[in-house]
Amino acid sequence: MSDDTRDAQGMLLEDGAGRDLDVLLVTGMSGAGRGTVARLLEDLGWYVTDNVPSPLIPRTVIVARQETPDTNRVAVVMRTPTAAFAAGVSDVRSDLESTGAAVRLLFLDADDAALVRRYEQVRRRHPFQQDGTLVDAIARERAALAGVSESADLAVDTSGLSVTALRTIVDNAFAQPSGTDVRITVQSFGFKYGLPIDADLVADVRFLPNPYWVAELRDLTGRDDPVSTYVLGQPGADAWLEAYERIVRLTAEGYTREGKRYMTVAIGCTGGKHRSVAMSTELARRLCAPAADTTWPGADRADLTPFDARAVHRDLGRE
Repeated sequence: MSDDTRDAQGMLLEDGAGRDLDVLLVTGMSGAGRGTVARLLEDLGWYVTDNVPSPLIPRTVIVARQETPDTNRVAVVMRTPTAAFAAGVSDVRSDLESTGAAVRLLFLDADDAALVRRYEQVRRRHPFQQDGTLVDAIARERAALAGVSESADLAVDTSGLSVTALRTIVDNAFAQPSGTDVRITVQSFGFKYGLPIDADLVADVRFLPNPYWVAELRDLTGRDDPVSTYVLGQPGADAWLEAYERIVRLTAEGYTREGKRYMTVAIGCTGGKHRSVAMSTELARRLCAPAADTTWPGADRADLTPFDARAVHRDLGRE
C-alpha cells in the first residue's frame, strides 16, 4: 500500500509501523480452546490481547509495539460476536498487512459433541445461544465462521486433544523460529476415534502386527521401548518409514516453495496406542535428525535437511 490507511478511531496506520512484527490472529469456535492457546502463547513470550473489537485490532497491535519497543510478536484472540465476523477477519488482516506486519491466522475447531460436552462441564452460556438450544448456537456460530478456516495458515481440530498435545502443536508452530522453513507435526491417532480433520497427509500402519495381541505388550504403549522395538522390527516397517519419509520431505519442500509454514502428518492404527505411536515417534526422529545408519537407495542421509518435527499422540490414554 502506498498511502497511509485510517483505522476505526480515525488514527493513521503508517506504512512500516508493523515492520519486523509478527501478528497471530487466533479465532475459531467457542469452546475449541482459544483461551488455552492464548495462555500457551504467553508462555512462549507472545504479547497476547483478547476480545478487542475487530475495527480496533490494528491500532491495538501498533500501540502495543509503540509502548513496548522490544515486542515483535503479538497474538490477538478474535471472538465471534456477529454473523458478519468473517468479513471482519479479512479486513483486520488486510489492515495489519498494510503496515508491513507479517500476519498469520490460527483457526481452532472441534466437533459438535466435544463443544457440547465442554459447555456442559463449565455451565456457561454460548455467545450465540439467544433463546435456542446449545446445538442451535453452535450451528449459528459455524455459519458465522464459514470460510474463515479455509483462509487460515493453520487449522487445528482440538476434539480429541489433551492440553499437553495442544501445547506441543502450539510450541511447534509458534515458538521462536528455529531456522527451518516448514514445521512438521507428526500426529498418531486411532481410526476408531475418527480421522484428524486438520491433517495434510494421512497414513495407515495397520498393516503391521498389532502388539495388543501380545500379552506382555498389551498394557504398554508405543512410547515404551519393548513396544517400539517390536513394531519397528516387523517386516516392512523400516521400508515403509524410508518411503514415507521421502514423501513427507518432498511434500514439505513443495510447501516451502509455496510459502506454507506448517504441515500435519497423521499416522493411524486401530486405537492410537501402539503402532501409530511408535511409527510417528520414529518418523519425527528421522525428520529431525537424519542419521547415517539408514539410507534411501542411492541417497546419502548426511545431505538431507533436518526439519523441525515433533510427535503428538492424539488418542494415547483414551482407551
